[in-house]
This record gives sequence, structure tokens and C-alpha cells, in this order.
Amino acid sequence: MGTSARRTALIERIPGGRDGRRMLIVGFVDRIGSGLWGATAALYFTYAAGLGTAEIGLLLAVSGCVGIAGPPLGGLLADRVPLRPLLITVQLARAAASLALLATTDLRLLLAIASVGSLGDRAASVLTKLYATRVAGPDRARYQAINRTAVNIGWGVGGLIAAAALTGGTVTVYRWLLIGDALSFLASALLTLGCAEPPSASRIAAEPAPSPSEPAPAAEKTAAPNPWRDRRYLAYTASEAVLFLDDSVFKVGLPLWSVTATSAPHQLVPLLLVLNNVLVVLFQVPFARFGATPHTARTSLWPLAGAFLLGGAALAVSTAGAPWLAAVTLLLAATAFTVAEMLHATISWELSVALAPPTAQGAYLGVHGLAQAVQRSAGPLAVTAAIAAGPLGWLGLGAGLAAMCGAQRHLVRDRGDGALSVAPVTLSEH
Repeated sequence: MGTSARRTALIERIPGGRDGRRMLIVGFVDRIGSGLWGATAALYFTYAAGLGTAEIGLLLAVSGCVGIAGPPLGGLLADRVPLRPLLITVQLARAAASLALLATTDLRLLLAIASVGSLGDRAASVLTKLYATRVAGPDRARYQAINRTAVNIGWGVGGLIAAAALTGGTVTVYRWLLIGDALSFLASALLTLGCAEPPSASRIAAEPAPSPSEPAPAAEKTAAPNPWRDRRYLAYTASEAVLFLDDSVFKVGLPLWSVTATSAPHQLVPLLLVLNNVLVVLFQVPFARFGATPHTARTSLWPLAGAFLLGGAALAVSTAGAPWLAAVTLLLAATAFTVAEMLHATISWELSVALAPPTAQGAYLGVHGLAQAVQRSAGPLAVTAAIAAGPLGWLGLGAGLAAMCGAQRHLVRDRGDGALSVAPVTLSEH
């Protein structure tokens, strides 16, 4: 088979058809802009907006807290209005927020603008996941794996462009990178415009049935499932917030632990992050098999527990011995936590959809999106607490994450027919 034929066969294997492939491009372009801005946000606010360190910290903290509302709000709207125009509107709002940052240096205005951008960022994440769920159907785990590979590549491309541009180190460069971020959202909106509206069980259920020739007795109206009243799904989401801690381990834990508690060379820190990105790009799609079905996803919680245990143990051992031993154990820890990241990603994609009622999929996935949002706020505190406790702290963190995998496996029950349900949660009533 020639190169062209192999490429065509590979493209045709992407779930979701033409719209699925187009949304992969949307994710790639979107993350190029995020890579541009993520690498330079602090520099822009320092040198272009003239903010101090405390003001930047306040800006990022407030906008991050406001952004927590994005997933449930986006998911709720997606069950009530067409998804494609909603996603386009969110992308345009993100572009407008990025451009508006250029227009002021007033902290109060920057707080409002950044909060709108953060709200849009979190909402867009849930909406693109919902779009993939609707167009890919049973192949959603494989599609999400391909999408995650695409966005990681996009983020890397954006970061490399930012790194090259920053050699200039001028305020004009920071502004152009922010403009590039806004243009990526505009391009994403235009690409989404060419996609079809995916089918939605929630909107079909909400549409009135055609009137029969003979009037029938009025049927009792059934309220749509509400994730905020579903204690079982809320308990599952809470367990997810803990399992997403691998994100804070890479962003906070590995860099701080490497330079403050081990004898490994400091140059190893960026290489650990590169290793994480490369492994995700190479292996996230093959790892999709661990979430191919709800039953497989539930079973895969055991190897996920093992990966967390190994990662915590490797970090605990990294303080003992020569620099070469520290480097080897840090590389082992980074690999183990990356495996955990890929496993949990594919398990989470499958279970969060399988446990959601089809008629309220958007609302349920929006609530599930809170797990990542909460982790971004509380995760750094948990990881720094593990660092402060020393090697025993990492052993405890790894064991705690493994225990949560077991708890989630118990929480998510296999009914024996290939379907899953969430075990009842007993709460005290007052």
C-alpha cells in the first residue's frame, strides 16, 4: 500500500466522519493559540499591562474561579439550544476577550475581561467533548484519544512559536502573541461553521410530538434528569476531581520536588515535561482501548491504581543516592504519572458519558467538567502538601490516588449486561 493510500485509510478510520475530522482541526488550531498565550500570559501582564506580582496573582485567581462556572453552564445550554452555533458563539467570545485585553491596563477591567475569557475556555472544553460524543457515538473513546493527541501537538506548536518570538523580548511581541491567540479562536469559529449540527437526544426529547388526527389523553410530563440532584453522579464527579491530580503533579509537583529535594540537575525539569508531551502524542490513541466500553473502562481502574502507586514510590525514592539515581527515578515517576494521565483520560471520557442519561448529556458532562476545574484550584495545595511532607508525602499521595481508583470502581457498578450504573450513596439527612 502506497503512502497516499495509507494516509487515506488512516483518515477514514477517524470516528465521526467529515465533521469529526474537521473538529480535530478545530482543536488543533485552538490549542496553538492557547500555547501562544499560556507561555506568555505572565510576561504580558508584567511588561505590557504593567501589573505587579500580587495583581497578576489576583487576576489569575479570580478569573480561574469564575471559569469554574463554564462547564456546567455550557453543558446546560447545550441541552437546550443547537450545539454548533453555541460553540461558535463561545469561540467568538474568547476571541473578543483576548483582543479586549489589549485595550486597557486597568486592573478592574482586566479582571472582568479575563474572567469572560476563562469562562469561555472552560465552556468550550465541555462543548467540544459533547460534540465529539454526539458525532463519534460508540467510538467516542478513540475519537477523544485522537483529539487529545491533536491538541497536545497544537499546544506544542504554539509554545515553540512563542519561545521563538520571545527572543525579541519586546512589548510589541507580547501583543502580537495575544493577537495570535485571538486569531486562533476566530479560525476555530470559522471551521466550526462548516460542521453539521450533531444529533441530540435531549433536544429531540424536548420537541413536541406531532398532533395525532384524534386527540389523545394528555400524558404526564416527565422532568429532565438534573445532575445537581443526582447524588450518585455527584459522588462520581467528586472522585474524578481527585484522580485529575496528575495535572498538578506535572505542573507543580515534579518541578518543585526536582529542584528542592533531589540532587538531579535542574536541566532535567523541562525534559520531564517534554517526555510527558511526547508520550501522550505517541500513545494516547493506543490507550483508547482501555476505555473502549464501559466495562473495559471500569476494569482499567486497577492498572490506573498501579501507575499512581509506582509514580508516588519513584518520587519518594528520588531523594536517596547520587544525581544519576535521582534522574532515573524522576524519569520513572514522570513516565508512571503520564501512563496514569493517559489511562485516566480514556477511562474518564467513557464513564462520564456512559453514566449520563442521554436526554441530559450536556448538563451531566458540564457537571463532570467541574472535576478538572476544582482540581486546578485545589490540586496545587494537595501537591505542595505532599512535597512538604517529604518522601512519605509522595507515598501517601500515590496510595491515596490508588485507593480512590478502588473506591470509584466500587462506586461504578457493572450490571452484568455491559451497562453501568452508579452505586447508591448514603448521605445523612438533617
